[in-house]
Amino acid sequence: MAGKLAKIFKGDLTLWVILIFLSLISLVIVYSATGKLAYREAHGNTMYYLIRQVIFILVGFGIMLFLVNVVPVSLYFKVSPTLIVITVIALVLAFIQYVVTGGDKETSRSLTLPFFSFQPAELAKISLVMFASRLLSKAQRTEEELKNAFFWITGVAAGICFLIFLSNFSTAALIFFSIIVLMLIARVAFKYVVSLIGIGAVLVVMLYFTADLFPDSVGRVHTVKSRIETFITGSGKKEVTGMKQEEYARLAIFEGGVVGKGPGNSEVSNYMEAGYNDFIYAIYIEEYGFFGGAFLVLLYLILLFRGVIIVRRCDRTFPAFTVTGLVLLITFQAFINMAVSVGAVPVTGQPLPWVSMGGSSMLFTAASFGVILAVSADNQKRKFEEEQALKPQAESSTESEVPATAESQVQDQEF
Repeated sequence: MAGKLAKIFKGDLTLWVILIFLSLISLVIVYSATGKLAYREAHGNTMYYLIRQVIFILVGFGIMLFLVNVVPVSLYFKVSPTLIVITVIALVLAFIQYVVTGGDKETSRSLTLPFFSFQPAELAKISLVMFASRLLSKAQRTEEELKNAFFWITGVAAGICFLIFLSNFSTAALIFFSIIVLMLIARVAFKYVVSLIGIGAVLVVMLYFTADLFPDSVGRVHTVKSRIETFITGSGKKEVTGMKQEEYARLAIFEGGVVGKGPGNSEVSNYMEAGYNDFIYAIYIEEYGFFGGAFLVLLYLILLFRGVIIVRRCDRTFPAFTVTGLVLLITFQAFINMAVSVGAVPVTGQPLPWVSMGGSSMLFTAASFGVILAVSADNQKRKFEEEQALKPQAESSTESEVPATAESQVQDQEF
């Protein structure tokens, strides 16, 4: 039985265990945090959102298993330029749809198609990482190649992040920063990366001081500015719900104490609008306390560590860079979400990966995990094949009367 499961759940076993723990945490905390939403949107059926979350998790695991068992890692290298084109088209269509329909601020983030809707920004996370990994993997021979890759990646990432910025500043910033870190890891010259960070910082400062010149529909810059002011001085605009959410999140953490109130005993979630999404970590601490919160942090730290292990076992640059970028995105987003809940950074609106209530974000997160696991499984397969290939050589060298020379040993290692 265990052997059959191992053939299906390929890849890093620790990562699968982490996903199971995160799934269980997601189910219990989403059920607790959606009571108010259920009475408002689901006629008081508190099981509705729990069942919905179960479905998203099962579909997510289905996506992971499909990517691990069916899709070869080499295909990601080939389709990455196509994914970039699809991402740009989806972002443009989403913005046009928002303008034409006169939708609210939230609908500008989604593209509604005949049978489903999704957030193109979630697709952008995966496509940009794969595209950047493709260029960086082909530019490792000379500094000139890395320089050219840097300008190509920066241009494409800036264009896509600008389209995302039109409706979601925090996601655009998260993606662009993750790509910058990926380029730094990929040995792009430090001076180029620092220059890009400097330019980005200047643009953010300029955006902050010129926010009043923008319509509120563009990037929600007024909301972003107000949240920053609220975080620094506590004097943000009163109509912005972020300040109220922050106060309730801190109250939830205070109420949780060391051991928490216990499963299902959250009271603060009844007063929060986004207790099941942006501030789910605060509700989790209210119910499970400091130790529960520390355990969840530990899970994401282990995820980061396992990502490093998978990268170190890669013998090719493209899979290594792809895993690096995806792990960075997931962990950065997780720690930003938790930092918002504890009041360490301004409100960003980023969900907690694989824990917050499901949607397109959860399915694309599943796709990211699927790619990471696929690379891990490919590493294991290659290692097994190498070991099998070395067995006849070891047997023949043992039987041979003439020992291999140092020169022949070097040649064997190279080829």
